[in-house]
Amino acid sequence: MPDEIEARLRESLSGIPGLAGYTGPVERLGGLTNLVFRVGDTCVRLPGAGTEEYINRAHEAEAARAAADAGVSPDLIHVDPDSGIMATKFIEGALTMTPEGFRADIGSVRRAGEAFRQLHTSGAIFPFTFELFAMIDEYLGILSTKHVALPDGYHDVVAEAQTVREALARHPVELVACHCDPLCENFLDTGERIFIVDWEYSGMNDPMWDLGDLSVEGGFGAEEDRVLLEAYFGNVPAVTDRARMVIYKAMCDLLWTLWGLIQLANGNPADDFRAYADGRFARCRTLMASDEFGAALKTLQSA
Repeated sequence: MPDEIEARLRESLSGIPGLAGYTGPVERLGGLTNLVFRVGDTCVRLPGAGTEEYINRAHEAEAARAAADAGVSPDLIHVDPDSGIMATKFIEGALTMTPEGFRADIGSVRRAGEAFRQLHTSGAIFPFTFELFAMIDEYLGILSTKHVALPDGYHDVVAEAQTVREALARHPVELVACHCDPLCENFLDTGERIFIVDWEYSGMNDPMWDLGDLSVEGGFGAEEDRVLLEAYFGNVPAVTDRARMVIYKAMCDLLWTLWGLIQLANGNPADDFRAYADGRFARCRTLMASDEFGAALKTLQSA
């Protein structure tokens, strides 16, 4: 770990209960935008550079507390909404999930569906409403101030997505507390249950967003999707629920394309964010042109 990063971490520990003066070992964990560490039996998160442009840390803090109270996230030890520093209990023995990990263990897919159900039915109220098209506009506004090119045809696809917006509006659902950014690595699997971490993008949302987005992040096929849905609902889902999940598979890629470009503009070294954004957008267009997407859209338009 670079000396300057470790120095920043150790300076930050002074404000965390139980960690002031800690001199023991620290371990750098994952994270695409933030710096995450294991410090004893605590997980400490330092915010990444530039994240203040699009993350409301006060909203995140409130959501993290509510998710911990709902039993789906590790216990919250400390959070500073001004600095973005957060500390949670480290879950000993839990496996940080990956796409390969999910696909290798269908039980983990089932546990993820059960964790989503626990969150979505908890009655938690998050302070932010996750509204897809408003967030696309917000991210486009941020990118208008930066020197990064959108993928060819991006605005055309956003225009096409207005049909999706109208179809979803035909079947309004009750918004519930959602994670909204179910990257596989945000799931910690003990083998008996799954904990979900990182509440930066959380908000009140259509619950099928969480399921559709996880399916995309995990590269799920038909069997994983079936298990995820049936674990979530406890039975075979309604055709309109399944259709919304498919629709959101494409829409999450449409949104996260822009997120990747913001990381590129901010010089985030964690990944090749040009390739990330272009790959997301290509996958979005492919799914929107597929028979599966067409059938899902028709279901919502006609039901």
